[in-house]
Amino acid sequence: MRIIISPAKKMNIDNDSFTHNQLPQFIDQTEFLLNHLQTLTYDELKKIWKASDKITTLNYERIQNMQLRSNLTPAILAYEGIQYQHMAPSVLETAHYDYLEEHLRILSGFYGILSPFDGVVPYRLEMQAKLNHETYPSVYSFWGDQLAKQIFSETDTIINLASEEYSKTITKYNEQAQIIRCKFGELKDGKVKEKGTLVKMARGEMVRFMAENQVQEPEALKAFNHLDFEFSEEHSTKDEYVFIKQ
Repeated sequence: MRIIISPAKKMNIDNDSFTHNQLPQFIDQTEFLLNHLQTLTYDELKKIWKASDKITTLNYERIQNMQLRSNLTPAILAYEGIQYQHMAPSVLETAHYDYLEEHLRILSGFYGILSPFDGVVPYRLEMQAKLNHETYPSVYSFWGDQLAKQIFSETDTIINLASEEYSKTITKYNEQAQIIRCKFGELKDGKVKEKGTLVKMARGEMVRFMAENQVQEPEALKAFNHLDFEFSEEHSTKDEYVFIKQ
């Protein structure tokens, strides 16, 4: 079983808490992307990133000076988004880290697929971004089915806690694996309505729940009750587990 999640835009450097275990498995492809990005102008990168001048300046300087093999942060500690805050990796125990290292995979436009203790540097490149490259017009086209092939070589059961932007790099190529999407929402007029921030919080809590309980089978997810969510048999299917906030 593998759990897939999205990265976060906001990142930090933390190589004091833990050291990384290894380099990302697609580091050669990441070096290709970096070399390409370094050939682009400030304005071209700003258009790719769709960012303010402040954010563009920060990341432009990062690109020009980026070293992919030094001063690395374990991926699970590098991202600072809401989902990662609710995973609370800094307070997990050794057994929980071992579980995540085996089961959790972070999908990334820049790195492809990351295990929690792969060493990374701060970057900015969303999966849906354009690339201004003659062969690869977009990040999607660059990665193609590489990420899906890797995940499917590891497992035939995937718990999807990623956004559509990232998860479709896997689901688009699925032919035989069981992919279970977890949906978190509130019941309004008989329909389950999702809210962005709450969904991110719940996804992080679900990852932590799985690590703390050493979940090995999808059925065990139905016991999830963090943030007052409860599994709804009525609204769920075999491929989508629905959790409703009480």
